[in-house]
Amino acid sequence: MGQRGPAPKPTALRVLHGDRKDRINTAEPQPSELDVQPPEWLGSAALEVWDHYAPDLIAKRVLTGWDAEAFANWCDAVVRRRDAAGHVEAEGAVVELDVFNKNGELSGTRLAKNPWLLALDAADSQVQRYGARFGLTPSDRSQLKLGAEDGGMGAERLLS
Repeated sequence: MGQRGPAPKPTALRVLHGDRKDRINTAEPQPSELDVQPPEWLGSAALEVWDHYAPDLIAKRVLTGWDAEAFANWCDAVVRRRDAAGHVEAEGAVVELDVFNKNGELSGTRLAKNPWLLALDAADSQVQRYGARFGLTPSDRSQLKLGAEDGGMGAERLLS
């Protein structure tokens, strides 16, 4: 079971808001300037999504070497969402499905919700969840704060 309540405030935001010093994690680990590369398992379509978004996120220090797997998951979810949306667009939201009797013989058809809608909903949920972590929607972006020069500040630099 996960933690209850809202997600904790980032350390840099705690410092900016003037939280009590005993509530500020001054020993929070900070990612080093690792070269951010997509994982090898990332497919070609997802790699195109990576190449489109990653350079800007890296420049703003939102995407670091520690975040490559999570961002790759987002890229993969975007591709799966696009694929599912394409199937729903081509086939429609309601499709005709075969109905079989208890002997496994075809006994007719029925109208039903397109199964691709389930894949679309699952991928859409993943896109939203992972995208929020990187500030990829306007409301999520409003929660992020960047430093003036280098695109981000560690907590230890804010306290000195």
